[in-house]
Amino acid sequence: MTIAQRKQSAEEALVQRYASAEMPTEYGMLRVVVYQERDSLKEHCAIVSGDIDKQDDVLLRVHSECLTGEVLHSLKCDCREQLDMALSLIAKSKKGAVLYLRQEGRGIGLCNKIRAYALQEQGHDTVDANRMLGFDDDMRSYEVASAMLADLGVKSIALLTNNPDKVTALRKDGVRISKRVPMSVEPNDHNRGYLETKRKRMGHLID
Repeated sequence: MTIAQRKQSAEEALVQRYASAEMPTEYGMLRVVVYQERDSLKEHCAIVSGDIDKQDDVLLRVHSECLTGEVLHSLKCDCREQLDMALSLIAKSKKGAVLYLRQEGRGIGLCNKIRAYALQEQGHDTVDANRMLGFDDDMRSYEVASAMLADLGVKSIALLTNNPDKVTALRKDGVRISKRVPMSVEPNDHNRGYLETKRKRMGHLID
């Protein structure tokens, strides 16, 4: 199903756009469009630079919420750095967006994410910690992202990601991806092992 075909479905069933405003940021003026899932009432937002309606090759990141990294500045992951990089790139391109999805901890939620951190303190990596809690390696889904893109009228995207599974999932849901744009973040002593696990065990394309 194409993005155009998903538009009516998104409006009827999956998400509803219910707020939009311009917001001055350190990256420049960006537009925030808030969506609500019809079933769960969970809120997600699109952070938009420029006019992306009916545009091809829109520079775009689908980014999952990370309270520990983005708010508490945890050094255990690279989420905040990737978000900052994406916002800077879309602002410079003047035609881009970040879709910010509320699926903390690769979809297991904040409480279970902290429980996984406790297991990591015992020497388990991020994959094994999730499995020990009874979860898959990555519980996220991207149907909401494709519905948001349909509502925004985007024709095709250049996807900012190191995760090939994200590319596959979005394409399966009808999103046209013209190319993948790597996200290169300098590791630190606390997240080096985490990034190596994502590369070796989860297939992320990290140098």
